[in-house]
Amino acid sequence: MKNFISTFKELKIVNFLFLTLAGIINAFGVVVFLAPVKLYDSGISGTSMLISQETPEWCSLSLILILLNIPLFLLGLKREGLKFTVYAIYTVFIYSLVAWIITDILPIDVSFISPLAGNDLFLCAIFGGVISGCGSGLAMRFGGAMDGIDILAVMFAKRLHLSIGTFIMIYNVILYIICGIVIGSWILPLYSIVTYAVAVKMIDFFVEGFDRAKGAFIITTKSDAVCEKLSQTFENGITMIDAKGYYSGSKKTMIYFVINRFQVDKMKRLVHDIDPKAYISINEIADVYSANSDDKD
Repeated sequence: MKNFISTFKELKIVNFLFLTLAGIINAFGVVVFLAPVKLYDSGISGTSMLISQETPEWCSLSLILILLNIPLFLLGLKREGLKFTVYAIYTVFIYSLVAWIITDILPIDVSFISPLAGNDLFLCAIFGGVISGCGSGLAMRFGGAMDGIDILAVMFAKRLHLSIGTFIMIYNVILYIICGIVIGSWILPLYSIVTYAVAVKMIDFFVEGFDRAKGAFIITTKSDAVCEKLSQTFENGITMIDAKGYYSGSKKTMIYFVINRFQVDKMKRLVHDIDPKAYISINEIADVYSANSDDKD
């Protein structure tokens, strides 16, 4: 009981505010751009869209979203934790509520938002994917989730000897095949794949950062001169690690240095001006945290 109370105390108002925004954005993308032209979202959301199209009118998209997603989040409660489950259920509730308001209270169609997109499946797929992906990515960024497919993947992927990413991909491929069989056409499922690809890219942007940093490993015998020049030029922190060459046995220094993508070429020139034989390895970094970084959990 104490753990339950302490977990609820950890819930943050700012997270709920951004999760509310995420649910609104996702509902707008799905209900305005995808559902009217019968394109399908991915995961449980896409499954809900298919079921709502093939069942009586009272089985609305918002109702099916709740019936499919919330049980999955509750099943994943033990593994994912109470805080995530509360955030996720709240996000799905907002998504479903806004979808219901758009379709039943304020019925609009895609032509009201964009006359051109109303007659163009490709534009609907792109805009729907971008907007719904922004919503899903924002939800993940602030501790929640828009779709129970992740929980389903966690529960079954390992038993099937699959990675979570592979499980989700297989699920969506099967979903789009079923959609094609049910509606008797492959045009809409194929366009839905475009939506899925765009949405995944937008989720990556939100979860991993729009402007990824670069981590540079520099191996040199002139570490002091290199570090001094890098520090003066970029004013970033630098880490030095003692290293040893395997074949030569000579002592070297490994320098770890974080820069942005626009500084890479300049950094390479500065280092090689000092030590032409320096070895530089550059890796992409999704997020950089320091002692004063904001906690969004």
